[in-house]
Amino acid sequence: QLQLVESGGGLVQPGGSLRLSCAASGSIFRVNDMGWYRQAPGKQRELIATITSGGSNNYADSVKGRFTISRDNAKNAVYLLMNSLKPEDTAVYYCNAKVLRVGVRYEYTYWGQGTQVTVSS
Repeated sequence: QLQLVESGGGLVQPGGSLRLSCAASGSIFRVNDMGWYRQAPGKQRELIATITSGGSNNYADSVKGRFTISRDNAKNAVYLLMNSLKPEDTAVYYCNAKVLRVGVRYEYTYWGQGTQVTVSS
């Protein structure tokens, strides 16, 4: 019933840009931290950006200065603007959210279904 739905992935040339979106829906009391991860073939899942409910963010060194994470609390959504894309950014990107559900005292972690980003000429 509670889910995260991602969109915005695709094929882009090196130096190009993409904007990923992720929205949570369901019986939500509060969405706390949200973030973006990625996983390239044969590699472990990598945390690339996080943002708190108050808008404080941080980034992995590999994307710092190129990617921007943002959120819209009214829509329970998180976004990732990816600029100056490189071939090594090619991966499946996953959104993540820490959620307080209505009527539940503790926090649950939810994941999006993943969206493919391919950077190639």
